[in-house]
Amino acid sequence: RVPYNIIPINIGRGDQFKRRFLEISPNNKMPAMVDSKGPSGKPVSLFESGAILIYLADKYEKFLPRTIRKRYEVLQWLMFQMGTVGPMLGQAHHFNAYAPERIEREKIQYGIDRYVNESNRVYGVMDRRLQEAEWIAAGEYTIADMAIMPWLRNPDKQGVDISRYPNVERWRDQIWQRPQVL
Repeated sequence: RVPYNIIPINIGRGDQFKRRFLEISPNNKMPAMVDSKGPSGKPVSLFESGAILIYLADKYEKFLPRTIRKRYEVLQWLMFQMGTVGPMLGQAHHFNAYAPERIEREKIQYGIDRYVNESNRVYGVMDRRLQEAEWIAAGEYTIADMAIMPWLRNPDKQGVDISRYPNVERWRDQIWQRPQVL
């Protein structure tokens, strides 16, 4: 187990725009971290979940294979999360549940249709992959699984019926069973 401290950032108060946080995360977004025992014993700060996952996997030599073929299999699926899963499912979630026009009972139908369709396409990509594999990459639980799974917590808010994707549902539920997953 790796010790860590959580320092809350209150986005309601705008803490993410304060100089101290921007020094760690210039994009003013979470997650961000500081490793006080970074390379050569010097502190290092990181932002963006993908960079943080790669750093921690390398530092602790876990969840990212060392062999080139398997390593890049994991990294391509991590990039899939960063470039496709997060942006597309996040937009679907927004237009289906939180867009101001939606709240005022006026749907933004184009946005809803666009991102619901794309979300279902993305779930299909993952379902086909998981039809042939227990984990998303490299035949083991990796940072790619860690990065993708949280986006699948509320498929209904993304306009997705997860029962249409049984391999994704199995995989997601298997990850939920891990004691480290909250």
